[in-house]
Amino acid sequence: MDNRLFFSATQRNSVFIGDVLSKTLKNNGSILEIGSGSGEHGVVFQKRFPEIIWQTSDPELVHRKSISSWIDYEKLNKKMPKPLMIDVEKMPWEIPLKLTRSLQGIVSINMIHIAHWSCTIALFRESGRLLKKGQFLVLYGPFKVGNKHTSQSNYFFDYSLKMRNDFWGIRNLEEVSDEAKKNGFFQEDMISMPANNFSIIYRKVS
Repeated sequence: MDNRLFFSATQRNSVFIGDVLSKTLKNNGSILEIGSGSGEHGVVFQKRFPEIIWQTSDPELVHRKSISSWIDYEKLNKKMPKPLMIDVEKMPWEIPLKLTRSLQGIVSINMIHIAHWSCTIALFRESGRLLKKGQFLVLYGPFKVGNKHTSQSNYFFDYSLKMRNDFWGIRNLEEVSDEAKKNGFFQEDMISMPANNFSIIYRKVS
C-alpha cells in the first residue's frame, strides 16, 4: 500500500537544506532526524549522501507509514532503516545501540514551532546526552531574532500557528540558543535560507 504523504514545503527546501548539510556532514556514520514528517527529506538526503545512514523518526504513525512508503518507493530498503517511534519528551529516547555508536549528528526540520516549548527543551537535553564533543545538532525553520519577526509573512504565520494551538509559535532564537548552551552546545552558525527560514548549527563543546 502506498502511504506516501507529500508536503509542499519539503519539496521546496530539500535542496537548500542539503547544501547546508553537505558542508557539515562527515562521510561516515549515521544521522538521526527528529520529527521526519512525510519522510521526503529523509529519502532525498539518503540518496544525496549515500556514504551515511539516515535514520528517520516521528511520533505519529501516519508519518511513519509515509516514511516507510517513501523508502520503499525510492528502493532504499537495503540502505535506509525503518523510522523510529520517537516522542522527544519521552526520555531517554529508545534508539538502537548501533545507531548510538555511529551517530555523528542530529537534524530537526520545521519541528520546534509546531510543538510545545517543552519539546525544544527535551530535544536539546537528549541531544546533549547522545552527542559527543564536536558533534552537531542542526535546526531548520523560521525564528524570531531579538524577539522580532524577520518578515511580515512570518508574523502572520506565527499568528496562524497560535490560532491553531496556544503552545505553538515561532521561537526566539536567543531563547533557543540559551537552551542549547545549558546542554553543552554553542551556536556555530546561522544561515539565511529561502522563504525567511534559517539553518542553525549547534556544536557540542562539552
